[in-house]
Amino acid sequence: MKELYPLKFNPLFKDKIWGGDKIKSVLGLDYSPLPNCGEAWVLSGVENNETIVSDGWLQGNHLNELLEIYMDDLVGEKLFERYRNEFPLLIKLLDANDWLSIQVHPNDELAKKRHNGSGKTEMWYILQADQNAQLISGFNQEMTKEKYLDFLNSNKLPQIMNFEKVSPNDVFYMPSGRVHALGPGILLAEIQQTSDITYRMYDWDRVDSEGKARDLHTDLALDAIDFKVYDDHRIQSQTHPDQATLLMESPYFITNKLLLTKPLIRDYSELDSCVIYLCVNGLANIEYSGGNISIKTGECILVPALTNITKIIPKSETNILEIFPL
Repeated sequence: MKELYPLKFNPLFKDKIWGGDKIKSVLGLDYSPLPNCGEAWVLSGVENNETIVSDGWLQGNHLNELLEIYMDDLVGEKLFERYRNEFPLLIKLLDANDWLSIQVHPNDELAKKRHNGSGKTEMWYILQADQNAQLISGFNQEMTKEKYLDFLNSNKLPQIMNFEKVSPNDVFYMPSGRVHALGPGILLAEIQQTSDITYRMYDWDRVDSEGKARDLHTDLALDAIDFKVYDDHRIQSQTHPDQATLLMESPYFITNKLLLTKPLIRDYSELDSCVIYLCVNGLANIEYSGGNISIKTGECILVPALTNITKIIPKSETNILEIFPL
């Protein structure tokens, strides 16, 4: 059997009612013939939405096929033991041209009980934001189930939401249970558990081209919501060029930022896991024992657990998110 190598995938593009054109105009990804693109799934093992390898001798294979064949050689022993034939993370690029619905995701326990699936904890890394762009993260005041339902039933839910202005390079942690929504003018990278379970709570009273409102999941959402109020919604971190800077650590993944102006060697020989590179800006060449592969803005590479060392050589200042599934 030939040796595994760092894998690049063709994105899956999703037309959304709130989507815009920045995935093409800013990131350079071609989503034609779609009229707009709200989401590009750049690494996915979600059933019926698997990304497909775009180059090398494994070209044409989807992620789940590789997992079935290579198992712990691809993801590492611990991850394969924990998740078996499900790839643990889903990596997306999102472009909000309008408000997304106010929504919440269930935790693992609730998702397993209701859907026989995983919960959805996620992290947002802001790539670009229009002036005064904002998002919703949690509540702006002490909350109870009863108080929440009063505002919901009075069609005043936005009044109790916590709005945050955003800027490029901001990081937000959205654990399962936290109510959230993306506002217009925001382009971001999303790292999340492999799950597509969303409970829509409020959709800004909009309707589709046929005059129909989207379904809400009021009852399902109620048991999933974390009603606590939090002080700080942004993740604070200091970037150190040309070395790995920790952005955040969750129970499901660790994310580092690699802001590179010169070559950087990453040694994974002691790591029992695959690694994901998501290039959020720039262009680089990645050298490994069997060859090399390029990565540019908007592209994602899966580095197999068998790959011990990579050397990342930026062609200009390059910003890469280095993601470790847990």
